[in-house]
Amino acid sequence: MKTADQWFDEYGQSHQNPTNKTIHWICVPLIFWSILGLFYAIPVPETMTWFNWSYVLILLSLIFYLRLSLNLFVGIALFTLICLSILWLLDSSGLSIFYISITVFVLAWIGQFIGHKIEGKKPSFFKDLQFLLIGPAWLMHFLYKKWGISY
Repeated sequence: MKTADQWFDEYGQSHQNPTNKTIHWICVPLIFWSILGLFYAIPVPETMTWFNWSYVLILLSLIFYLRLSLNLFVGIALFTLICLSILWLLDSSGLSIFYISITVFVLAWIGQFIGHKIEGKKPSFFKDLQFLLIGPAWLMHFLYKKWGISY
């Protein structure tokens, strides 16, 4: 498995343009949240009130991040909790998580593709789907550098 730095170096090659980077700071967290929301919206049997399909997605992705770095795992896990909290609040308010999530997902991906058009390079996930998981970690690593936390 590649190291975090190897992933970030390769991911960073198609994320040099400042406008594209700014778009990614907005859209990557929104895509992360919206995907959780789409899984959260999948119905479960009424007898399984403790279960949600987003938990499966979270478990699988956190295993990936744990294998990458314990500190990145912790950061992504905390961000995931924030995302889940927003979903719980929306769910308790009676709003449609599915429609909100699908709208955010589509708009955020449009933003991502605009950013890559500006960049002049294809999104990294066209080369390797694992880059879909690297985007959030790549942003987290910038925060960690700013805060003096090793990853």
